[in-house]
Amino acid sequence: MEKQGLNELAAAVHENAVAHGWWEQERELPEILMLCVSELAEALEEYRAGKPNIYYNVEGEEILYADGKACEKYERRKPEGVAVELADCMIRILDYCGRAGIDIEEAIRIKHEYNKTRPYRHGGKKC
Repeated sequence: MEKQGLNELAAAVHENAVAHGWWEQERELPEILMLCVSELAEALEEYRAGKPNIYYNVEGEEILYADGKACEKYERRKPEGVAVELADCMIRILDYCGRAGIDIEEAIRIKHEYNKTRPYRHGGKKC
């Protein structure tokens, strides 16, 4: 598979969301943001449960092998874990960017360049 930039990925993610009916009604930014929060909460729960970053759930049975070899006999494996929930959050963000025409690559570049100018721990904040 050819590597894509984030803007191309956002377009593809949004196209898939539309094809699967997630934009039959307009979705506002607050809804998308709360869906991102729920994905992050799911990542926290996976972490708290001590699960691997990626594992597969097959017909309700957890298969804790990220390489998938233990799951070859199953056609459909649902990926789970911290990394997968983080990916879900990013997919929701990219979907919105694709819908709203946001150049996320440029936004990240601008913010990263600004962050490089900030002082160490900018203000001594914790967390």
